[in-house]
Amino acid sequence: METLWSRTLSCGTLSVIPTGADTLFDELFEVAERRNPKRAFLFVSKVLGRHIPVAPAKMRQVYRQLSQRLPALDHGPVLFIGMAETAVGLGAGVFDEARHQAQQPVYLTSTRHPQAAELLCEFKENHSHATDHLIYLPENAELRQRVLNARTLVLIDDEATTGNTFINLLQALRQEGGLNQIERVITVTLTDWSGDALTDRSPLPVHAVSLAQGSWQWLADPAAPLPEMPAASLHTSSDVPLIGKQSWGRLGMKAPAADLGCHIQPQPGEKILVLGSSEFVWEPFLLAERLAALGAEVKYSSTTRSPIAPGFAIESIIAFNDNYGLGIANFVYNVAHQRFDRILLCIETPASSVDPHLLTALQRVATHVEVICYD
Repeated sequence: METLWSRTLSCGTLSVIPTGADTLFDELFEVAERRNPKRAFLFVSKVLGRHIPVAPAKMRQVYRQLSQRLPALDHGPVLFIGMAETAVGLGAGVFDEARHQAQQPVYLTSTRHPQAAELLCEFKENHSHATDHLIYLPENAELRQRVLNARTLVLIDDEATTGNTFINLLQALRQEGGLNQIERVITVTLTDWSGDALTDRSPLPVHAVSLAQGSWQWLADPAAPLPEMPAASLHTSSDVPLIGKQSWGRLGMKAPAADLGCHIQPQPGEKILVLGSSEFVWEPFLLAERLAALGAEVKYSSTTRSPIAPGFAIESIIAFNDNYGLGIANFVYNVAHQRFDRILLCIETPASSVDPHLLTALQRVATHVEVICYD
């Protein structure tokens, strides 16, 4: 089978082979190098709005394309779960597009931020920079019952490589979380490299949905030094409060609130970058979408804790301390080399929690930088 494309990185060569009719690889992603010895490369999405700024209309189009490929969601309750941190917004977008066709839908996200709530289960993403995920039960009684009685499970991530993360989550939900009424699993990804791995290992029927499928081969350079991975966390707890509403998925969501930054009015044609932060990305995306509808030229992106080396998909990097007080290095990718009229940094912690170094770096990029948070 013909190799669609390959990239030679400092520590090896990645080759990608398509399967099926859809070969949209160049539209969907580029590659970069992880600062992570467990997996040396990273597929960087061009449509996710995490590492590359993207027009919100393009992101909404992807949510719609994925939701249109879902099978009938008539066996409810239907539990959608988006994976932290990268796919929290992707999961919410797919949920938003599909919820009107689903019986008793509810959206949850995994999180790496402990909550004062009842833990449903925890699981691991073994290849990740930060492996531990937590999933909490909704506090709302109706949404809690939908979770506990779920019959259809929709798992959303940006990509599936081996299927291990989905299997780990499914096992945790059934064994630790007690979700024994699940009858089928639907996986939703932008790109699926897992082949039949998930179907072969899952105890339940699996229906896979993605925009492109294929396989990859990694030929490591044995002479290349292993990258040094930054510490995932220096503190186990934080005294920085979460002042943001938890209505976007971490504690369950039935419908979007769309209530962040309602006072902001753009100028026609104004170039605006809306930056979400960490897992707080869905309500900021809805803000970006509203500003674009009012005539602004809007791009959306987000801060991340994922350590990536410069080069290939990564043209510029801003590094700073996280706003949660955890002592974790955070990054903004592919913004420092651009120009905007205004940047809206959206956070779920107090404005005082933002690292001044980040604000200074953003002020070099835009005439106006504003921190947006719930009062």
